[in-house]
Parts: sequence; structure tokens; C-alpha cells
Amino acid sequence: MRNARILSAVMFLSLGSLVSAQSNLRVGAARLDITPALDPAHPPSGKYAHEKLYVRAIVLDNGSQRAALIAADQANTPEVVWRTASKQIATELNCPVENIVISATHTHSGWGAGGFPGMRALNDPNAPPPPLVGQILNVVRQAKTNLQPARVGFGTGKSYLNVNRDAIDTKTRLWTQAPNLDGPSDKTVAVLEFLAANNQPIAVYIDYAMHPVNGYLSSITSADFAGATSRYVEQAFADKTVALFVQGASGDQNPLYLRAGTNTMASQSGVPITGYVLTREPVEAPLRDKKVNAVPPDPQVVDNLEHVMDSEGVLLGEEAIRVMSNITQLNPDPRITAAQKTVTCPGRKRTDTGREGMAGSYQDGDPVNIRLGVMRIGDIALASVDAEVYSAIATRFKKESPLADTFVVTLANGTANSGYIPNDAAFGAQTFQVLSSRLKPGCAENAIVDGLLDLVSSTAK
Repeated sequence: MRNARILSAVMFLSLGSLVSAQSNLRVGAARLDITPALDPAHPPSGKYAHEKLYVRAIVLDNGSQRAALIAADQANTPEVVWRTASKQIATELNCPVENIVISATHTHSGWGAGGFPGMRALNDPNAPPPPLVGQILNVVRQAKTNLQPARVGFGTGKSYLNVNRDAIDTKTRLWTQAPNLDGPSDKTVAVLEFLAANNQPIAVYIDYAMHPVNGYLSSITSADFAGATSRYVEQAFADKTVALFVQGASGDQNPLYLRAGTNTMASQSGVPITGYVLTREPVEAPLRDKKVNAVPPDPQVVDNLEHVMDSEGVLLGEEAIRVMSNITQLNPDPRITAAQKTVTCPGRKRTDTGREGMAGSYQDGDPVNIRLGVMRIGDIALASVDAEVYSAIATRFKKESPLADTFVVTLANGTANSGYIPNDAAFGAQTFQVLSSRLKPGCAENAIVDGLLDLVSSTAK
């Protein structure tokens, strides 16, 4: 495959002006540092690239349509961020809002960045937009100025870093958050690559389903493995490419190895660190529910945590680069079409407060709206959902999609009021995601799959 790609590159370059005349696609990319001001109580070590947070953008222009792909090292994309930023980007690029995908890497240790200091004012219509909106527009403008002739290709690989996190505790026999190696888990690493005329990558869009929870409650600022992956790929190409990490359907997917993260939580709450894997919920709950006065974590324990994040980024980054190396079908003139729609499902309101391992009680709630989108770049379908979706839903959609090159980006284009979106079969699990979901069982899986399939069909016209 490597030789085939080299031959493809040589043929492409040798065509000279003929290729230039046929290459209508232009692509630009940019990266902007959005790391918050240093916290004197928790200064960064300076040893790891993932200690910085970024917002990244790719702008596409095929001569008749423009589009933008944006990813931010943030927990989510609040509705006000999507609503405000998408309108401004649409004006800047003179493109429909449907041609814009703004997503979050979902880092659980980046709370202080971008727009999040003003989160309490997000529901105030008179409040100014959070800083993240301006940062997104800024990076899109930078990417626009970097437009150059390009080709686009798609490929997939596998990574076994993730695992289903809905499990039965072996001691209590109750549902809990723990590795379930037999549970549904999509190992696919989907890669969208944009190459310049000299066969060097301008940008890469990396999709994988795994929660960046390593640094949760750790008191550090980090983009977790997601940011480590992006920086590893960027540095592999001498920072001449921009690598966007986006979340696949990770609602029920955690990293397989969480010992370093639980040790960091234990270090703050006084739970003994044995060297073995600690059960997550008993270690997390005292800090999460503020039942203990946390102390600063042990620096060596934190360093181990950051090293694990970095290691996951290395492994995932290497798989992304391996996939990039084997992409030989590259389109210089893709058609760009996009569409969005909102599907609505019956809602529920929980009337009890148990975390997990028990049945929940509910009453009827307001209907839940879920925003779906599909952007087609040639024969590649980029589907988006504005919520945390279970792995099985995306797997089913990809299987039923008429396009072989289909992938799903979640936590994109706003934040649904659904909470987690389990697949139908998972609603029987008494896990915190299922119990907290604002959706009644029996609607969302079909609504999402059917809605996305409709959008794939509509964007073919």
C-alpha cells in the first residue's frame, strides 16, 4: 500500500497543470491555543503537549460550496456556542449553517477554558456570548486564509484502547461503571485526510469513541488523550498539519485503563493506593459529591496520570498515521452537500436520585429534541448528533448506510436536552447514563438511525 501511495503521488505531481485545472477542492486549516490562565494552585508541568487546550478548524471550498469542520478541547458545545458561532461562520464563509460541524473533544479536565467561565449566564439572552465563540470564528478565519489545492481521502483502522463501561459488579451484583469486555464497543478509528499538491497532509480529522475521563476531578488542565492524539499527529508532520480529534459514539465507552485516574482521585480523598486497579465509583463519589475536603494530589501520581494520557495519544496517533499512510483513493473535486434535521422523542423526568444499581422512578417530561446532521464530501458521509450516543446506535447506522465511507461525530452542533442516549437494548441497565437519560425507552435509536439515513439520501440529490 505504501508503494501504491508513492506511485499515486508521483503520478499526481507529474500531471502538472492538468491536475491543477481539475482540482477544484481547496482546503485550509488552523489551530488556536485556548488554554486558560495558569492556576497557581495547579501549575502545568510543561512536560506534556496535552496540557494545552486548542480549538482547530478545517475549511473546505470546492468552487461552489464552502464548509467548516471545527473541534474544540472542551467538555461540550453549549447551544449558545453552536447557535452564535454557526451563524457567524456561515456569514464569514458565505455558506449554509448546515455546512458547519462544531464538536467538542469532551475532555473532562478542561473546564476552565474557552467559554466555560461564563456558563452560568448561558441561558441569559442578554448575556454576551462566551469567549469560545470568538475563538472559533478566529480559527475559522485563519483556516480560510490558508486555503490551497487539496485532495480528500478516507480510511479506517482499529484501536483497542476503549471498552464498554456498563458492567455488573462482581461483588454486589449491581450495575456499575467498570470495564465490560463483552459489551458492545466500536473499535473503529475513522480518518478523513486532506492532502496538499505536494502530497503532504494539510489536515486530518480523527474520529474515535472513547470518553476522555482520565483527568476527571484531577485538578489539572488537560485535553486528555484526545489532545495528546492531535498533538502527536501534528508533531509527526513537523506541525505543518492540523489534526482534529472528534468523538465517535462514546456514551458507553471508557478507556480500558483507568488506574492512573482513580489513583489521582484517591490521592485527593485519602483512599489508600494499593497499586492495583481501584473500583471507580467508591473513589470518585466522595470527590464528585463533595463529601470530603479534597487535598492537592500527589505530584508523582499526577505525573503517572499525565503519562498515561500521553501514551494513549501516542498509540491512537500511530493508528491514525497508519491509516493515513494507506489511503490511496483521493478525490480532488468532491461534491459538498449537507443537511440537518431535528427528531423529537417522548421525555421523562426522574423523581428519585440514586446514582446506579437500582431502578429509577419517573414521570412524564417535556419532549426531547435531538439535532442530526449529515455532510457528504464526495462519497464520504460525516453524520453528526448533538448528544452522547451509545456505541450500538452508531454501529447500526453505519451498517445500514448506503455509503461504505460513513462515520458518526457526537457532541456536535449544540447540546441536546436528552442526557445520554442509550440504544433500546441498553435501557434495562441500571447505570448512571441510563438512569439519568431524559428519554423514554423505545424511540431514540430508531429516530436517530432513520433520521440520519434520510439525511444521507437527501444529500445525494
